[in-house]
Amino acid sequence: MAASEITRQPGFAHAVLVLGGFMIGTTEFATMSFLPAFTSDLAVDAPTGGYVVSAYALGVVLGAPMLAVVGARLERRLFLILLLIWFGVGNCLSATASSFGASVALRFLTAIPHGAYFGIAVLVASGMVTEAKRGAAIGRVLLGLTLATTIGAPVATVISQWLSWRWGFGVLGLLSFVAAALILFVIPVQARIAGASASQELGALRRGQVWLSLGIGAVGFGGLFAVYTYLTSTLELVTKASASAIPFVLAVFGVGLTCGNLAAPHLTRRGPMPAIGILLAWSALALALYPLTVDHLWSIGIAVFAIGWGGGLGTLLQMRLMDVAGDAQGLAASLNHAAFNTANALGPWLGGLAIAAGYGWASTGWVGCGLALGGFVFWMLALAHDSRAVKRGQLIGDTRGERAANDLRQPASDARPRA
Repeated sequence: MAASEITRQPGFAHAVLVLGGFMIGTTEFATMSFLPAFTSDLAVDAPTGGYVVSAYALGVVLGAPMLAVVGARLERRLFLILLLIWFGVGNCLSATASSFGASVALRFLTAIPHGAYFGIAVLVASGMVTEAKRGAAIGRVLLGLTLATTIGAPVATVISQWLSWRWGFGVLGLLSFVAAALILFVIPVQARIAGASASQELGALRRGQVWLSLGIGAVGFGGLFAVYTYLTSTLELVTKASASAIPFVLAVFGVGLTCGNLAAPHLTRRGPMPAIGILLAWSALALALYPLTVDHLWSIGIAVFAIGWGGGLGTLLQMRLMDVAGDAQGLAASLNHAAFNTANALGPWLGGLAIAAGYGWASTGWVGCGLALGGFVFWMLALAHDSRAVKRGQLIGDTRGERAANDLRQPASDARPRA
């Protein structure tokens, strides 16, 4: 199918971007569900094994801004392909790790392209549609992450139970190469953005709204990861769930995450900020109730569905960052995933500390509630910052931001976007 035909059918091109995100998201969430088998094989306890999750998150945090700046002048389709190849090689090497230290190092290196992939994929997807459909396009790309929790992580968990966690990483590595090949043949060559440069991208870091938005994600999203990282162990040791029931509960979490992600764009009629506040409050409540539900399979299933729904925060913060970043769109889009993986490092670390201190597996819910409330504090600070900016006449959608958004919606040289 010709590139021009693909662009006139953005849904098909979006599906390919979703597939790449699905592979990356599955790796991120499956690593958490691999922990019991992983820690047993490499002779470490569960809280120590959680450092592998934190190492991956740290790789995303450092890699997202670094690659977004370095790749500012690269053609975006080529950039996406290189990122997926890097990711595939890292997963294949992770499958061969012979020690805990090697696993930590390899998970860190594998994670480096994670944030940059999603950041660039969001820009490519939103550039194929009109402004009115931007939220839906962003939501579609991030759907790869939610499908990873609904389908990918449970399937990877079954593979690790039947074969080993090494097979799980190996299969994900090979599928990353498949996703790279599909992008080569399906996504049209992307027109270069006039004036794109590393210094222009770094301009996002001079904006207070950008840092406050990142704070919302880095702290507020940590609660979800504090619970999810230790969910498999909680199901085994507290709920006493059977091995066959664990993938089902993980899938229920993924369904909640998918529902929240699909619903989020419909909450933004007055902009993303009110919807962000609603989801943070929802998350705090669901996480506070989680410790009361862990004794029964049916009740913990309801709780993790509710916690997953709060994952719609990802789409909303992506929109928020693109609104406040001006012409530094690439870095802003990538920093969103750096923020969430800061949360992915912070949540498991604090949850592990609570477990190691003897507060029990269910204590991760209280840790998560505290983090969601911390994100709410950043949200209130961001609202106050916006209010001061409006009084000074510095509207969020300033001319630089509007010009950058218009540039992003310019198609490749051989195609026109569809309304």
